[in-house]
Amino acid sequence: MSSNTKSDVESIEEEIPTSSKLAFGGISFTSGFFSSLVIATTFTYFYNVKLGLNIFYTGLAWLIFIAWNMINDPLIGFIQERTGSEKYGRRVPYIRFGAPIYAALFILSWFPIFGNTELALFFNLLFMLYTFDTLFTMIGLISYSLPAEMAITEKARSNLMVFGAIGSAFSMLLSFVLPALFLTGDEPIQNDPAVSIFRIIMIIFGIIGGIILFISSYFIKENKYAITEEPLGYKDSLVETLKNKPFLIFECSNFIFLIAQFILTNGVLYYIDFVLDLSGILSMVPLLLFFIMVFLFFPVYSRLIKKWGLKRTFIFCLFFTSGAFIVGFIIGWNFGLAIIAMILMGIGLSGYWITNQMIMADIIDNDEILTGKRRETSYAGMNALLTKPTNSLAPWLFLLIIGAFGFDESLFVQPSSVDLGIMIGFTIVPAILILISALIMFKYPLDGSEWRQQKKKLHEIHLEKEKKFLKKLEEEGKL
Repeated sequence: MSSNTKSDVESIEEEIPTSSKLAFGGISFTSGFFSSLVIATTFTYFYNVKLGLNIFYTGLAWLIFIAWNMINDPLIGFIQERTGSEKYGRRVPYIRFGAPIYAALFILSWFPIFGNTELALFFNLLFMLYTFDTLFTMIGLISYSLPAEMAITEKARSNLMVFGAIGSAFSMLLSFVLPALFLTGDEPIQNDPAVSIFRIIMIIFGIIGGIILFISSYFIKENKYAITEEPLGYKDSLVETLKNKPFLIFECSNFIFLIAQFILTNGVLYYIDFVLDLSGILSMVPLLLFFIMVFLFFPVYSRLIKKWGLKRTFIFCLFFTSGAFIVGFIIGWNFGLAIIAMILMGIGLSGYWITNQMIMADIIDNDEILTGKRRETSYAGMNALLTKPTNSLAPWLFLLIIGAFGFDESLFVQPSSVDLGIMIGFTIVPAILILISALIMFKYPLDGSEWRQQKKKLHEIHLEKEKKFLKKLEEEGKL
């Protein structure tokens, strides 16, 4: 690439206000905390081990959940693209007015309202998955797509994603640590005061999270001019999305990776409780070290993106993470060495959490070049359609593996074979999946000087659209 071209590309200067960055971080934290506990980390363990719902019914609920999980995401994403409120915009209404409902459903998730029989627990789990996920979809699609709307350059998006990644990682830290502290151990739920404390904490966090979402909705930045654009019809939107080759390549990679990630998040409490035999304060140590590495390496990966580019950095962190899981299987059978394995996993996953949404933002930019439309939540919805089944497949697969090795939630002492089953499900399976995910990304094309030149042109198109929108408001006396 010539020096002139590089100079032109680097001449794009974007400034995102600190208040907007903090708002994005707040939305990422709250949505991440709510969804991590209910969808990603704790619900499987909570219903299976603490409430006593057997493996078959727990896994069945997750499999049935796939149907709604696949339907609601593209549908809600399409509706959000067609929201055209001049007062609130396309994104703000869902965050601001959805916040109290989202918070209320999160709190209700920890209180079985249908009763404590096996069948009642099964239907309660299914009901909460369906209702909670609908609100998570409304807000999560926006949270996932905001980097594409709030910035165009890799530098600005990288700076923004540091706030988002810190919020997401901190939320996941709490979603690991709080259950490990209050839910692990041998006490049944009826005789365990820690469970009552856990529920009180969930109520407090639910209220705080709802307030954070509501306040943050006043500070996020939208491309208001997109409201004036005629959106694509539902069928055309699906067709154009599926014609975007980089999107399809990334989705193949991301689908496989997310199965591994959700095996990690669903299996970590089993690993800590049954393999490492930890509870209380000690159970927090491997998790805290894991997330300390995640936080420490955010700026490292941010610099790597500037030096290596987004694609190369993304692939590197996938290879590193795959290797970390293999190391976990070799040495992670006792407390001391498990710490080393968790540190390595944290270093690898730190890179994924800061680059993943940036990859999707580039894909949305490419779509605008192809269609002339800004379709952030349409892509977030299609991404969810194609990848949300991993939310169900991962816990089902993990439960299937440990069940094959003799795990029985009704036994006080598990068979010795269960440790091997948990380790295979928790480390070897994710390592293989993440390695495949990395290899697929070598085919991803949005990289290099030609792509940077296209992004420069897109930035100029955005400026022109914004000028026309402001002129229209001025002519209508609304500016």
